Amino acid sequence: MSTSAQSLPSTCRALVCSGVGKPLTVENIPVPEAIPGSAVVRVIAGSVEPSLKHIMDGLIPGLTFPTPFVPGTRAIGRIAATGPDATSLQPGQLVILDCFIRGRDDSNVQFLWGTGVFGGDPAATKLMENVWRNGGSAEYCRIPLENCYALNEQVLLGDPAQGGLGYTIGDLLHLTRDMVSYGGLRGIGLKAGETIIIAPATGSYSGAAVEMASAMGARVIAVGRNADVLKKQAADNPRVSIYQLKGNVEEDLAGLKKFGTIDAYLDISPAQADNSTHVRSCMMAVKKYGRVSLMGIISKDIAIPYVHAVLNNLTIRGQYMYEREDVQGLIKLAETGVRKLGKSAGHSIVGNFSLDEWEKAIEVSSANPEAGKIVQFML
Repeated sequence: MSTSAQSLPSTCRALVCSGVGKPLTVENIPVPEAIPGSAVVRVIAGSVEPSLKHIMDGLIPGLTFPTPFVPGTRAIGRIAATGPDATSLQPGQLVILDCFIRGRDDSNVQFLWGTGVFGGDPAATKLMENVWRNGGSAEYCRIPLENCYALNEQVLLGDPAQGGLGYTIGDLLHLTRDMVSYGGLRGIGLKAGETIIIAPATGSYSGAAVEMASAMGARVIAVGRNADVLKKQAADNPRVSIYQLKGNVEEDLAGLKKFGTIDAYLDISPAQADNSTHVRSCMMAVKKYGRVSLMGIISKDIAIPYVHAVLNNLTIRGQYMYEREDVQGLIKLAETGVRKLGKSAGHSIVGNFSLDEWEKAIEVSSANPEAGKIVQFML
């Protein structure tokens, strides 16, 4: 028997995708049951991702999802009920929801909750379709216990006069983006005092990578084409230097080398960067025995500087998402004030919307894809 199941309503409102390319609808759906291995969460706020319309229209290469389903991949909420095997999570706890779901009997089976399956893995498709189909754009959602992380509400939301950090629920949504870049940075063993290129650096996830690397004590070279966003990143953090791409490999390489020794490079390229030359120039700017992490979604094969990588003993690591230890470590960074959020980090909530306002929410989010900006559903 689940914990506190008797207190849950029978239905809740949710945003539903009935088919690829079809308009979303707000519907009443059954409140899910807290089955073994799961928690039911009362969602407080959910991030409206800038890419949501592209996802629902089937425009993300290699991404598929079953329909109908409830989208919504990143959220903050409170535990409403837990399955009988829960050992620490309790009703009422504030939690952050991790969208990266893995098979329990095979952790290589992976998909993004509330988003879909990359690569068409039939096992991952089965796991999403049969068990974890619905995401977080609903008043109540069900998610694996291991994807719920308890937050220290007193510290994170508490009054600064009483030792708290004074964040809002919306501020905490930034952590759901940080998970991606923090996993990539830890994957290549970034150390305090090192210099790392982040490119491109002006998107929602790549911009979070700039902030995370700086919070970890590194010197960051933020690389991109949007000069205004780059300048804001440098203004918000004294350890961030910027370089505006010219689009020519030799010219960009020469510009990057002016920054001196570069230890590592993290790439979080969007699909639109298929024909960009920045990967080659950034990779060639890294020192001997340097490390490169590729985390983007470029679908086109690119020309890697093969001989350069060999002669310079480069480590090139592809990385998809992150590990549980990364999420736990990130939460500690936030709760100790090392990873700053909200106004103190230059972040802003640029839109608060109800589910009924989904069209406007998507419009505003699509128009604000830059680092540090959040559009949220308030439930």
